[in-house]
Amino acid sequence: MNKFIFVGCDLHDKNMLLKIAHDRTPATKRSFGNDADGRRALIAELKKRSAEAGGARIVFAYEASGLGFGLHDELSEAGITCHVLAPTKIARSEKHRKSKTDEKDAERILELLRGHYLAGNPLPAVWIPDKQTRDDRELVRARLDAQEKCSTVKTQIRTLLKRNTIAKPKNAGAGWTKTYRNWLKALSECDAPLACGARQNLASLLRQFECLEDEVHTLDVQIVALSEAPRHAANVKKLTVLSGVGILVAMVFITEMGDAARFANRRQIGAFLGAVPSSNETGESNDRKGHITRQGPPRLRHVLCQAVWNRVRFDQHEKAVYERIAAKNPKHKKIAVVAAMRRLAIKMWHLIQVKKPA
Repeated sequence: MNKFIFVGCDLHDKNMLLKIAHDRTPATKRSFGNDADGRRALIAELKKRSAEAGGARIVFAYEASGLGFGLHDELSEAGITCHVLAPTKIARSEKHRKSKTDEKDAERILELLRGHYLAGNPLPAVWIPDKQTRDDRELVRARLDAQEKCSTVKTQIRTLLKRNTIAKPKNAGAGWTKTYRNWLKALSECDAPLACGARQNLASLLRQFECLEDEVHTLDVQIVALSEAPRHAANVKKLTVLSGVGILVAMVFITEMGDAARFANRRQIGAFLGAVPSSNETGESNDRKGHITRQGPPRLRHVLCQAVWNRVRFDQHEKAVYERIAAKNPKHKKIAVVAAMRRLAIKMWHLIQVKKPA
């Protein structure tokens, strides 16, 4: 029979609270600092316990958070099996939510590990991308964040104009045309109709917008260079053949999906995207479908939605399919958009997956 040292960890910025148990024995509590010295002491302590237990296998787990996968990497390099769990997939009772402590969280993670290794229960672990994929994500996500900040500044400018009851001139055209920008610049420099404070606010927002536009352009150049790297070039070439899919959409898809081979079928793709309807079935009532789960990466859903609108606009086949689905329920055209997003993601997955030899 295998012997295990189970470790449930509640991880924070500055410390780690652990619950450690040997097989089915009662757990003991330990704490370590979440720094280089603390992690070295943690690894030494676990290896000491393993040796005292006759070489028991160490299994460690903690919840995914903004702290990333650094602890996972260090433990794996030390030969310790480490799982990172999805917090949203860990069932918690109402009682637990009202009485939540670090020690109870660590105990809960420990019991999930025991249930998985000793009883075969499913473990809500997340997929860990390799370091190169994580690094590529940093650049792609920076580009999306910069564009989002641009949109925020645009909204702030429109709101400022509304507060001061100033309407956009009719000859400015639709969108952020050169004429519209020149009008905004002139508005921030003349004495009327805006008062001094509002003019200074508008001038500040315009400067921010120009800086962000320059940053978006810089990041676009860097993403093009990344897309031409040997590890991405072939897949980007395959994906950009699809209408509505440019280099940015392709790179977001590749970096957020990671290893395409980890998905077995189209259902798993839809579930990963969070683009499948939620289900509520209890007792004798029928299965009721609700809004999409939105459990996947929101960045990927965002760019897929943009790509779908381009496909509907310029691809006659996609337009016909969209209109057929939308016609069934004109008040809920989002259903047709989500269906198109799911179809596009599945097509993209088929193009980049590498089938394993039989």
